[in-house]
Amino acid sequence: MFNTLKISILACSLIGLIACYQVKFNFLSKEEKKEGWTLLFDGKTVLGWHIFQKPTTMNPQWKVEDGTLTLTGKGGGDIVTNEEYENFELNLEWKISKNGNSGIFFNVSEDPEFNAPWKTGPEMQILDDEGHPDGKFPTHTSGSSYDLAVPLVKSVRAVGEWNHVRIIVNQGKVTYYLNGQATAKFELWTTEWDNLVLNSKFKDHPKFGMIRKGKICLQDHGDQVWFRNIKIKKL
Repeated sequence: MFNTLKISILACSLIGLIACYQVKFNFLSKEEKKEGWTLLFDGKTVLGWHIFQKPTTMNPQWKVEDGTLTLTGKGGGDIVTNEEYENFELNLEWKISKNGNSGIFFNVSEDPEFNAPWKTGPEMQILDDEGHPDGKFPTHTSGSSYDLAVPLVKSVRAVGEWNHVRIIVNQGKVTYYLNGQATAKFELWTTEWDNLVLNSKFKDHPKFGMIRKGKICLQDHGDQVWFRNIKIKKL
């Protein structure tokens, strides 16, 4: 009987630990709420998001699965937040499928003159660096300021593992962090920024990176990608 009791106690403890482990996803602590953090994904619904330039639409390829916001296949479309942000810190986690490609954009405009998020919003790249052809181009690898600058360090984890992102945008100063390491630092609307754009694929898009307040965007690049713990704090 004593052994049975010990087993029962251990089982209950294990269940408790599992429950604690699960609750930390898509969850704000009391401290985070005090600091002004807001969840952009509740782990259960797609509320707060819509297809780019389709404010009441969410395509079925974007699903909520096991507490993740998942693009299950091509055709989901790029999704953007309902709300616009100017100065903020964005935190989230992502993992990518084998040979996959995706991205996180900010300051995206849905003005009808722009037919894609990338024509206004700078991107933090998400990639299987080893498997996707873009991995051959340093400015296209994970954590990069896409097509603008090589990551300051290589800190991406293996395919199938979760990666943690922080993007801080404050008064035009931008820093990307991937798994705790700064991978990009730049300042919008400066001569340095203009030079980066002139040497990139965005040189023919005069409004690229010029929007001062816009949407957060998660990209559909045709590959499966998972997101969770998406939260933002206005600065």
